[in-house]
Amino acid sequence: MPYLIPPRTPLTPDQVERGFDYLLALQMGGGAAVAGRAEADPELVLVLLRLAEDIIWPVTAVDEETTDPCADSFALDEVGCVLLSALGDWVRDSPTTAVPGIARAIIRFTVDIIPGPDNEDTATTLETMRDEHRERARMVHPTVGAHQ
Repeated sequence: MPYLIPPRTPLTPDQVERGFDYLLALQMGGGAAVAGRAEADPELVLVLLRLAEDIIWPVTAVDEETTDPCADSFALDEVGCVLLSALGDWVRDSPTTAVPGIARAIIRFTVDIIPGPDNEDTATTLETMRDEHRERARMVHPTVGAHQ
């Protein structure tokens, strides 16, 4: 069954920044570096879920126009669906514990699936992804976060 990403307003530059700040802090400083952030920012769980969708879905989804469909491509598509569905269920069932879990899933996906072009470290890859996502957010929300 395909994972259906509901229509939604794209993340704002500020949301992108907050989500990647959390990811980078967790990646570089561990759990102690992000302690209390989920409780202080209730929107963070939804921001991270949206980032997970934006990062994982394009890599795992089968695009029949550009992909030669085969058993492996459909298996990868289904793995992406299962992962995103599980993360969505986690958000609904336990938002506070979902924050570090989703962040760790994004980090692990970044480490194992999205290697940098020159074998960059994960923090550099996350920073590059943050810049790309922030730029896309600025294109959609040109007046929001214009001061950055």
